[in-house]
Amino acid sequence: MAAPAGPGAVVAAPDRRRWLWPLLAAALGLLTAGTSALEVHTPKEIFVANGTQGKLTCRFTSANTTGASTSVSWSFQPEGTDTMVSFFHYSQGQVYPGNYPPFKDRISWAGDLDKKDVSINIENMQFIHNGTYICDVKNPPDIVAQPGHIRLYVVQREVLPVFPVWVVVGTVTAVVVGLILLAGIVLAVFHRRKNSKRDYAGARSSTRS
Repeated sequence: MAAPAGPGAVVAAPDRRRWLWPLLAAALGLLTAGTSALEVHTPKEIFVANGTQGKLTCRFTSANTTGASTSVSWSFQPEGTDTMVSFFHYSQGQVYPGNYPPFKDRISWAGDLDKKDVSINIENMQFIHNGTYICDVKNPPDIVAQPGHIRLYVVQREVLPVFPVWVVVGTVTAVVVGLILLAGIVLAVFHRRKNSKRDYAGARSSTRS
């Protein structure tokens, strides 16, 4: 006849589950240790004058060094649509421009993988290029990343006045000098009034005596 189950047999199953979960968690950690997320950084929006070159800046951070396996894909979502079209790919040190007509013969690589920069240039931007641009980077074993999104607006040139640096510097200098001169004039007037009051008070004292 089998011996009756004692108190130890009742807690055997719970004890087993108690050490089984940590083992499963450790195994899952080992499986995912080689894959960590990278971060993609892009501006939220940019404005480009029509007919000029636009630079789509995209950089990323990753604990792993870049190499031949590093790749980036650029996609475009035209304004007012939900469709995304891939128009540029960079991998193995090679550029693969797509055949999407709005970007044909307009795209050039402007990045530097050593600096984790995967930016591109688009020549002669037109109003058809209004929309959202998506930068998707892979740097194995870092392959899990949220793509960067850039909202691009192509506007008339008159909307984006370009001021030379010397104009900006000259304007700031003139403002600073003007404020200094104004402060000097105010102080001179204040001292003159103060001296006038003293002279007037001295004259009255002399008259009384």
